[in-house]
Order: sequence, then structure tokens, then C-alpha cells
Amino acid sequence: MSASTPPPAAAELLAKVEQRSALIGIVGLGYVGLPLAMEFARAGFRVLGFDVSANVVDGLTAGRSHVQDVPGSEVAEYLRAGRFSATRTQSRLAEPDVISICVPTPLSKTKDPDVSYVIAATDSVKAALRRGQLIVLESTTYPGTTRELMLPALESTGLKVGEEFFLAFSPERVDPGNPKWNTRNTPKVVGGITPTCRQVAIAVYEAALEQVVPVSSTEAAELVKILENTFRSVNIGLVNEMAIVCDKLGVDVWEVIEAAATKPFGFMKFTPGPGVGGHCIPLDPHYLAWKMRTLNYRTRFIELAGEINAQMPEYWVARVVDRLNERGKAARGSDVLVLGVAYKKDIDDVRESPALDVIRLLAERGARVRYHDPHVPALRAEGVDLKSTALTAESLRAADCVIIVTDHSGVDYGLVARSAAAVVDTRHALARGARGATS
Repeated sequence: MSASTPPPAAAELLAKVEQRSALIGIVGLGYVGLPLAMEFARAGFRVLGFDVSANVVDGLTAGRSHVQDVPGSEVAEYLRAGRFSATRTQSRLAEPDVISICVPTPLSKTKDPDVSYVIAATDSVKAALRRGQLIVLESTTYPGTTRELMLPALESTGLKVGEEFFLAFSPERVDPGNPKWNTRNTPKVVGGITPTCRQVAIAVYEAALEQVVPVSSTEAAELVKILENTFRSVNIGLVNEMAIVCDKLGVDVWEVIEAAATKPFGFMKFTPGPGVGGHCIPLDPHYLAWKMRTLNYRTRFIELAGEINAQMPEYWVARVVDRLNERGKAARGSDVLVLGVAYKKDIDDVRESPALDVIRLLAERGARVRYHDPHVPALRAEGVDLKSTALTAESLRAADCVIIVTDHSGVDYGLVARSAAAVVDTRHALARGARGATS
């Protein structure tokens, strides 16, 4: 067999992909897996989704979406067309020709990678693995996970990687709520255990997505994702520290950033805030830091950025206390209204949101905390159990201080400025709202 001729199992799978007869399996139907499932269905493939949650599977089977970026009407359309179905039955993993694993990879309390979901998914795939299947891990993890954790488990079945089954890593690049970049048009990085694994994975993703970016190995693909979000974490840490510096110098950090952003080269604009949240930036750099500790190397730059970002809720709560003191009030017994609890604007996701820390720190100081978020009607996470209050002139006047944590577009910041007795604005939302009102 020549180097350019794929082995029979690969050739069969490539033919199925070209004919759109390959069945695509998606393990984990969350913010990554469900949009990916819809893209494959849109491209003409049949998709079988797997999830351990009965609520998720039952909802999708009824045509309801639990992911903000995926309309329920789209799910219902592909259900009717026979191109999408969902199940909790893991033994059905023998059916798909392609299995994409999109499960969570959180951190433990000690900031070590928790790959238990990846291990569980791998075990389920291993139990059903058959000749001709492509397995792709999309979950963010430390470099080496695909080769060191998944490969031995799958090869223990007796099947040979690159010849009888295929294994690759392709990091998710989902940005919830982004109106421009989505699963289909965001370039897709792909690395395989072997060149044939990469070839097959590229063909699969090219059939549904606009651009595929091959890299030489699964380790390179794993590191791409971590570099992307470490870059953001470090730069956010820098501007967060600059916000503290400017505060101590009596300079407006927003004026400095906007002026610096006029430089047409050598500067990329990042903005400070109450911390970092979501599924990537607070977590991903720790995967690299953990991996390097196992190699007796300390990633000092990464760890410092994490420390700075983690201290921002405390910094902003201290600013609330200062504003209350200026009005002759103690934090204990004061009414504080938190505007926005999602981790970023215009979405309903509260994972790792700095608002959770802000609420906890205010409560520890004895404040009575309320919140308003048009996207999060109820907040039940990390010991917080609150419901969103209406944003009215009366509710704003009732607050001794308002802290803007998430700058949702639908909030009337003019009303906030007119009605609130004191405001701590972590996002520069009042100034931007005022510009929008006069434009």
C-alpha cells in the first residue's frame, strides 16, 4: 500500500463522508455539542446525539433547545427531517461512524484538571468501538490527553489506531452569543494521532464547516486551544492590573485604553472588568500550568495573570464599600443591586461568572444583595439562590449602591444613571450608554 493510499477502513469512511451516508455521533449536547450537531445535520448528515441528562434528551426529542445559540425551531426541523435524534443509551455508540466527544472538563478544587467526564466518555466509546470509526475529542484539556489517556484505552480493544479506527483532537472554539462567529464559520483546528487519522478527521469537518486548519499532532491541537485562552487571560490580567494602577494614580483607565487603541500597530485592545468567567479563560490556562508542573516547570506568567483576574471581584466590592462610606453608610445592612450576573453580555450563561463572587463577598460584608439580569431570571449556583428583580426607577432608588457587573445591551443605563444614588461601573457601561443615547 502506498503512503498516499488510505487503509481500507479509512477509505470506506471517507466514501461514506463524501456520500453523506456517515452517521455522526455527538457525545455531550451542551453549548459545544448541540451547535456542532446542527451543523452536521445542516450539511446533510444524520446525527445521533448522546447525553446523560434525561431533561436534555427529552427536551431535544420534543424539539426544545436548551442552548441559547440554537433555536428550538432548528432542532424541530432536523427531527422532522430524520437528520437528528438524541438518546441516553450509551450502547448505541456502536452505530455512528464518527463520534465527537464534547463533554465538560472542569477543574478540581485544587485547580487540577478533572478529566472524569472524558474518561467516562472514553470508556463508553471503548465498550462499543468497532472497525472504521473516527473518534474526535473536542473538550479542552491538557496536552497529551488524547494520546496518553484515550489511545491506550481504545487500543486495548485490539483495534489498531490509524488502520482500523481513527483518533483525533479538534478544540472547540465556541463563543456563546457572538453574532458574527459561529461553529460553521470559525476555522476548525484538527490534529490526528497518525496522518491517516488527521486525513479522515479533516474530511469529516470539511464536509460541514467552512475552514479546517490541520496541525501535525493531537498535542499541537490541544495546545492551540490553551494558547488562545491563555493569551486572553494574560492580557485581561494586564488591563485589570492597569485599572488598579490608574485608580491609585487618579487617571481614567478607559481614557488611557481608548487612546492606546488608536495606535494602528503593536497594540490589541483588551478591557478590564470584575474578573473573568465562562467555560474557557478561568479554566484553560490551569490545564497548561498543571501539565508543566508535572514536568517540573512553573508557568509564572500564566499563574500571575490568574491571580490578578481572581482578585478583581474583591477589588470592585471594595469600591462598593468606598461608595457606601462616602454616603455615610456601612456595607452591613445596605441594599446593593447587582446589574448583570451572566459571565458576559447578552447571554444567559453564569458558569464561573465573577458576579457569583461579587454577590458572595457583598453578602459576607452583611449587605442585602439583589440582582437584575434580563437573561437570567433565576440564579442558583455556588450557594446563591436569588431571582432577578425588575429594573425600575423605584428599584434603583431603593438601592444604596448599584454595581454593574455585566454590561447587557438591553439595559437602560440612562435610567441607572438618573435613578441610582451611587454606581460602581466595572464595565464602563454608563459612559457607553450615554454615547449611545446621544448618537
